[in-house]
Amino acid sequence: MTHRLATVRQMWQLLEPIHATLYYAPEAFEEAAALGYATDERWPSYFAYRAAPLGPAGPQLVNALFYSLAPQMVERHTAPAWRTAAPEQVLEARSTAVNRALRKLLGDRIGSPELREAAQLVRRATEGADTAGRPMAAANAALPWPDEPHMVLWQAATILREHRGDGHIAALQAHGIGPTESLVSHAAAGAAPTEVFRSRQWTDEEWTAARERLTARGLVETDGRITSEGLRVRTAVEKLTDELAAAPWNALSPDETARLSELLLPPVLDIVGAGLLPTQSTLGIGMKYDYQ
Repeated sequence: MTHRLATVRQMWQLLEPIHATLYYAPEAFEEAAALGYATDERWPSYFAYRAAPLGPAGPQLVNALFYSLAPQMVERHTAPAWRTAAPEQVLEARSTAVNRALRKLLGDRIGSPELREAAQLVRRATEGADTAGRPMAAANAALPWPDEPHMVLWQAATILREHRGDGHIAALQAHGIGPTESLVSHAAAGAAPTEVFRSRQWTDEEWTAARERLTARGLVETDGRITSEGLRVRTAVEKLTDELAAAPWNALSPDETARLSELLLPPVLDIVGAGLLPTQSTLGIGMKYDYQ
């Protein structure tokens, strides 16, 4: 039985805020600072926390796996990362940070029967994920499972998020969309204003060159607006991404997935309502694509 793609996308939208807590919670910056990372911006801890499951990965590998971040940005933050702290120390710090952050954000929900049930369901889905050809998902799936339900929930959300991300890169490459083009086309499709995508730190020259390449293919207008062909290609990328992210959800019945969605909504609203996460991001979570 295969879940409809709308359900696959809905589960991503519900789980993403849980995973993203690591990159924005004050506790995450505190734990990073204790290791010696700069915290005047989020990127030093972001690169360390996200890359740590890979071991002491260098900029070239991180650049390949993170895909849409400017290489010079990856070099600046990854090259010194493991001189500051070993990956094992970073993994311990991120677990501590997530534990502290979720305990504060979720309050009385910690240890509740509902959270325990949600953790059990999402772990089942995660264990149904094939990580072959998905290095970021595989690296996180290789880590031991924690005991407490809120930490199980976070780890499962992280594995599934990276599983989807690995598939998204494959979908982009299948349609000839490179790292910079992925951002330019997503901005053109209306995922977020162009200024939001500047956080990936491509230069103006690199951004313009990517737009010109997309224009030459008939995907983007010279003023940055998406063409009908560009929207068709971008929609195809998103559809393939959802298709490649569907397999884990086949471990649950439709009723179980619906129950998980019901169980996740209150804690996710707690996290979103805390105001930690940006109101706009480069992920395009709120985008609607007509491929059902």
